[in-house]
Amino acid sequence: MNRLCLAFSAATLVALPLSPAAQPSLGTYPARAVRVVVPFVPGGITDVVGRSVARQLEPLGQPVIVENRGGANGQLGSALVAKAPPDGYLLLIGSQGTHGIAPSLYSKLPYDPVKDFEHVSILAVAGFLLVVHPSVPVTNLKELIALAKKSPGKLNYASVSGSSQLMSEMINNMAGIRTVAIPYKGAVPATVAVIGGEADFLIHSFSGLMPLVQAGKLRPLGVTTEKRSPVAPDIPTISEAGLPGYNATSWFSLLAPAGTPREVVMRLNQAIVKGLKSKETIDSFASMNVDVMPLSPAQSADWARNEVAKWAKVVKAAGIQPIE
Repeated sequence: MNRLCLAFSAATLVALPLSPAAQPSLGTYPARAVRVVVPFVPGGITDVVGRSVARQLEPLGQPVIVENRGGANGQLGSALVAKAPPDGYLLLIGSQGTHGIAPSLYSKLPYDPVKDFEHVSILAVAGFLLVVHPSVPVTNLKELIALAKKSPGKLNYASVSGSSQLMSEMINNMAGIRTVAIPYKGAVPATVAVIGGEADFLIHSFSGLMPLVQAGKLRPLGVTTEKRSPVAPDIPTISEAGLPGYNATSWFSLLAPAGTPREVVMRLNQAIVKGLKSKETIDSFASMNVDVMPLSPAQSADWARNEVAKWAKVVKAAGIQPIE
């Protein structure tokens, strides 16, 4: 049994609800500024997506303010929105981490990822990249799997986050191999560990790894998505490289508190869908190896439920014990 290593205890979380606000007239929504909570510190991909969403909501006629409420791997900001008045004036940028895998990794979340939110839309999906240090004697995924089978438990991987670890564990599960997680507090130390040969392989975002691949410091073995990336079309998918059916993405969504009127949710959805389909947004996201994915509220809710079920199976198969 292994335990996902994170630098906090969910049991210490405290999320304070906002002060009550009067329900707006739907005909005038929005009648004041709309706040969008990004539950992570500024600068990351979730923050970039959140600020893009804010621009897409501006045609509704009111200021849209992005607030970074980082802490506890997204749990503090998520809990804040979950407990807010359901009036459409406080929204959340959710993600695979906060609303896909967290239910399986923590026994006591300060919010219910399904019951406490209305899904406005899935926003975008992003693929990750599997890389190894050049000293590892493999040139493709099949050879990595063969090496792991030859020496069970000898190979290790750098674990950056819940998403990174679970994507690696999916390879273990599907290939029938055993590799060992080495946790690191962030992408930079994890990447440095692989470059230095301290860890054998790593799954993480394109933006952080592709420059190192191009410099010859890391060797790419596959991308986690169903299709090849336009950013690196010569790198095969993990599915076609040896594990048919493998498909794992990081994703982002726009959420409102449960009970938000459907008319408000639909008004937000229409604005988001229009913005995501613009060439400017598509090109901007593509430069980060992120694909837009505007969905209806119902489709988005189904997507999130399927992701919760998918990662629950991976966590169970990997023997990861939920954090108390």
